[in-house]
Amino acid sequence: MEATELCLEIPGVELASGFYQDFGRPALLSRFEPYMDRMTIGLVGEGSECFGFDDRLSMDHDYGPSFCIWLSHDLYEEIGPAVAQVYDSLPRDYKNVSFGLRREQAAGRRGVIPTLPFYQKFLGNKVPPESALEWLAIPESYLAVATNGVLFHSPDTEFVRIRKRLLDFYPEDVCKKKLAANLVKMAHAGQVNYERMAKRGDPVAARLALDQFIEAAIRVLYLLNRQYCPYYKWMWRGLERLPARYDIPTMLRALAAGRVLDREEQLPLVEAVCGQIVAMLLERGYTDGSDAFLERQAYCVAERIAAPQLRNLPILMG
Repeated sequence: MEATELCLEIPGVELASGFYQDFGRPALLSRFEPYMDRMTIGLVGEGSECFGFDDRLSMDHDYGPSFCIWLSHDLYEEIGPAVAQVYDSLPRDYKNVSFGLRREQAAGRRGVIPTLPFYQKFLGNKVPPESALEWLAIPESYLAVATNGVLFHSPDTEFVRIRKRLLDFYPEDVCKKKLAANLVKMAHAGQVNYERMAKRGDPVAARLALDQFIEAAIRVLYLLNRQYCPYYKWMWRGLERLPARYDIPTMLRALAAGRVLDREEQLPLVEAVCGQIVAMLLERGYTDGSDAFLERQAYCVAERIAAPQLRNLPILMG
């Protein structure tokens, strides 16, 4: 199927928003109007629809009219079960779309959800993280999941305050640490080991080196755009939303589609990507040199980390 043929008539987030406005909001107002300024309502979390990446292939699971209602611990204890009853009483069909297939592992993704357990599922017990090491310990894809989606009703609640802090992105030292780690990975995989593996005629090792180079380059682009990188399935798709990309996605696509052992084809692309990454580092003040070898750039970035406990960690930790 062509990409255009895969487009949904009603994307999941649009379906959720309409379902909330037409049925959810009136039902909640009729029973819980005094509590509405303490509720957060929207579609955030796991699932391609929360990222806005869902298509017809996504309709076989978790697609249908639904949304989330987040309540603080105290409010959940007070009215959570009653709100859940109202939510469960809403129609199962909306705009000719049924509630859809729900996988067992998707339980708890929609409906009434306590705020802290929602975030702790992705971030651990410390919400929001405070220390640099706490930030560094969270997989970036989990931060992407915890901050994606759209809020339909967002008064000043605990959920909104945590979300705002997370959307402010990493502390600067953590961002530099992650940049340095991924720059070293790009250097090792693309500028050193790919050529060696290709010279040895090892297509599997050469493919793995290029793949690691491509992944690390994508992660650097997200970091330089101050956005969390989603997990591998959506890393590439999310690039189209990054405002500053240069020609890097075009070159990464060419690397992925090229002949893996053709060094004359692949190495110029690797170096062109590295050159544009260096230009972006210079623009943002992460380096003051134009050295094209990214390992040296990585150490230049790492030297700018203020906190010794972070700066002194192994360069690849990030």
